[in-house]
Amino acid sequence: MDIANTSSHHALIQARLLDRPAAASAARDPNRPVLASLLAGRFGGEGILPARLGLAPDEYARLWCDYFPGPVFPLPGREEELLPEGADLIALLLAERAGYFISEVWLAKIVVSACAGKEHLWRDLGLASRDELSRLLLNAFPVFARTNIGDMKWKKFLYRSYCARENIYVCPAPSCGECTDYPKCFAPEH
Repeated sequence: MDIANTSSHHALIQARLLDRPAAASAARDPNRPVLASLLAGRFGGEGILPARLGLAPDEYARLWCDYFPGPVFPLPGREEELLPEGADLIALLLAERAGYFISEVWLAKIVVSACAGKEHLWRDLGLASRDELSRLLLNAFPVFARTNIGDMKWKKFLYRSYCARENIYVCPAPSCGECTDYPKCFAPEH
């Protein structure tokens, strides 16, 4: 399937999910469109998320019941790979969550689950674009997202933030601008 067909398929599935009448609190949640996009991506085999997106069974059931009531789409997925630093990464995101919706807790778990992938984070999540990931982070974790003033790639920024929080410094350069990996961290994503 070519990229145009994949993109239109993704958008179609996302639109179908958003057409479902959500519970009142879920309908007000600004994260609902990105949750639909994550499900659409996973349904289309995009990204590396496990079948339940990295959520516990009860969280996954509530996601469908409250946000997209109706038939549950069967989602392909790999077996969940638990990262040794996963709980710390989730805690980092949750410490800076917007604080309004349960979806922020789910999104922290989903984002960290995708960190096990080898691609750009938005691709590992199965999202349509990096902009969509940026909106997800700005809505759910605004303080965290706004601190990425250099537009560093999100997975690298998450890990850099984690390392700074844990006082782990592995780069020998005194600043990112002097680091030999600078082009890898700040280069455009395609």
